[in-house]
Amino acid sequence: MNPGYKAKSLAAVLFASVFLGGSAHAATCGNDSKGFEAWKAAFSQEAAARGASRSALDALARTSYASKTIAADRGQKSFKLSLESFMQKRGANVIVSRGKSMKKKHAALFDRIEQQYGVPSGPLIAIWGMETGFGGFMGNQHTLSAVATLAYDCRRSEFFTGHLHAALTLIDRGMMSPSAVGAAHGEIGQTQFLPGNALRYAVDGDGNGRIDMIGSIPDALASTANFLRAHGWRPGAGYQPGEPNFVAIQGWNAASVYQQAIAIMAAQIDAN
Repeated sequence: MNPGYKAKSLAAVLFASVFLGGSAHAATCGNDSKGFEAWKAAFSQEAAARGASRSALDALARTSYASKTIAADRGQKSFKLSLESFMQKRGANVIVSRGKSMKKKHAALFDRIEQQYGVPSGPLIAIWGMETGFGGFMGNQHTLSAVATLAYDCRRSEFFTGHLHAALTLIDRGMMSPSAVGAAHGEIGQTQFLPGNALRYAVDGDGNGRIDMIGSIPDALASTANFLRAHGWRPGAGYQPGEPNFVAIQGWNAASVYQQAIAIMAAQIDAN
């Protein structure tokens, strides 16, 4: 259940600009695979100057042009559906049904997360179900290749350049394997964080001293709650359209039908 391009929020855009530092690109973008290897070589020099390690740069050198990522980026048709059609296509009824079971199964975890971050279980479960079917499918594309391809592609080069720098930092910090796989746009983990968002908002939800967005449900859900809190979530306030916390859901995903679907499913889950 890959949502495609996510979290096109002001904070994410600012994040990209901070990583770029306002400097001109030494690497030149392109619209097909022909210039990708030359672009990588130039980008690698930029990344090295910013402190990327040799192991991260070696991982970048092993990336390949991700044609499936480009196809996915050009074909996000589901976000143009009506709300009813979108929810049907994404299996909203199944998400709600399974979500209620997940709420019971992980009750202690959700209580702990709400106490710490102020975010109730419903929105977290709805996002978890929408993104990966509760961890059932987290993607099959090589993450670093996907992000590098989008940073090279001229359509949104600046935005994804920030996420590529972040991905290299995640590798350096041991938060992401160079061989990690995820969604087509480089989203990773149970709730599909872009690398820059993982770098900024990921937390150790299970207290084992490391952050694992793929293998640890507590890490992924606590990180999602941390993201929502950072995007304006107010404990106890409503999260339907027009209510205070809907803005945090808008920060998670830019598509209106996605935002509304999350709010609807979350309310049904929280009503249980």
